[in-house]
Amino acid sequence: MKKLVALLALLVGGCVTLPENVRPVSDFRLERYLGTWYEIARLDHPFERGLSHVTAQYSLRGDGGVRVVNRGYSARDEKWKQAEGRAYFVDDPQTGFLKVSFFGPFYGSYVVFELDHANYAYAVVSGPDTSYLWILAREPFMDETLRKELVAKAAERGFKTEGLIFVEHE
Repeated sequence: MKKLVALLALLVGGCVTLPENVRPVSDFRLERYLGTWYEIARLDHPFERGLSHVTAQYSLRGDGGVRVVNRGYSARDEKWKQAEGRAYFVDDPQTGFLKVSFFGPFYGSYVVFELDHANYAYAVVSGPDTSYLWILAREPFMDETLRKELVAKAAERGFKTEGLIFVEHE
């Protein structure tokens, strides 16, 4: 059993990686990133499948990490679903590369690779590979021109943006 747990930890530990062609932003300021973000678009994954009105709330933890609360509405189940996790910087706090966990000791990459440095009004985030992508904004709606620009930047980096789900917030 101990060998299985060690193997699993090794395999999952490998999920704290950077996708090819994706580099985290520098000059990242966590204090400006904290607060509520609305999910504008995402690539499909079982843990968010069918959810609308998705938000992510980031706040400081007592241990220096970040408390992450993801919340969305399931019309099929007619209820809100919520997951709470924790995140920590992988390198230095000025680089938008964190590891996040919603399941015990298992972490995955959280890579901020596009960011509105002036206003922290939008961010584009990846997981450990190009099958994970989120476009986030401080407001539930995004200007169409900006949205298309961010989608194009993600496509240039190898994300399959034709599969994006544009999240309902009405």
